[in-house]
Amino acid sequence: MSAYGHQMEREYSAQSLSSTGDSVVAEMGSRYTTETGIYMSSFAAMVFISGLVTVGVSMMALLISLAVMLQSCENRNSGVLQTYKDIDLYGYCKNYALHAELNSLDIDFFPATCKDVAIKYINEGQYMRDLNITVSIAEDFFSRVRPLNDSREIVLMDADDFFASENLHSHLLMRWIDKDAFHDSSRVKNVFAMKLYLKLQAGGWPLILISRKPEKLRDDAIEHLASVGCSGWSSLIMRTDSETQMDSQKHFSRQRTALQNEGFRIIATISSQMDAVRGPCLEERIFKLPTPMFSYKMEDNVESTNL
Repeated sequence: MSAYGHQMEREYSAQSLSSTGDSVVAEMGSRYTTETGIYMSSFAAMVFISGLVTVGVSMMALLISLAVMLQSCENRNSGVLQTYKDIDLYGYCKNYALHAELNSLDIDFFPATCKDVAIKYINEGQYMRDLNITVSIAEDFFSRVRPLNDSREIVLMDADDFFASENLHSHLLMRWIDKDAFHDSSRVKNVFAMKLYLKLQAGGWPLILISRKPEKLRDDAIEHLASVGCSGWSSLIMRTDSETQMDSQKHFSRQRTALQNEGFRIIATISSQMDAVRGPCLEERIFKLPTPMFSYKMEDNVESTNL
């Protein structure tokens, strides 16, 4: 080959190598760009952004739910604590009331914090529930015993539980609570006392009623008892003229003793007032009906004609 041919061949080879090198560099650059860049279509971008928004909304909803749950737990715990406080206060005042009833204390003896408890005891139905429980206990007892045929087994009931309570020394409580609410509680007591009376009467028990009222009000008392459906009793005992100044507790104790001396067997005494169930225990059972809380002090010698 001539010198010219060799020279042309070297130039061609150099050009080929240069072109090959540029292609390799271009290809490597293209690969580099493809590998490090992110290609995303508009649809994929929309889906991605929507996903981010969804996650954000979900997180926000989760945070709101947690906040609501925490607030609910806090309110619930606060309510539980308040309930415990109410229970403690109720027990505190209930014990005060029992102490007052046992000792015939005036309402001024009690702390003012018990005022709301006395109101709630009536208005929220606890007084009615207590009456129902006591009557149920009495009914359960009499369902297991039967009177003998000799008519000597008797049940004593406080006749004044069928009369209006304001005549029975509960006016002190009305200094604290609404008068209408108090009268409602009085009617509730009358209803439960009458329920028990009718139950005993249906069971064949001889019923003797004892009242704190004087003998001169006998006709009015009998008329009132008949008006509320209280009839068929065996006897109605009231204060004689010589007993008008006698303490109520002594009056009831004397009458129980007199009945026993006459040969009667007192199976039970039923009353809402403490003076009727104190004294010698000559009966088999005593059923003390609940009274509105802080209806404490009993007044003797009630002679009102408003029965």
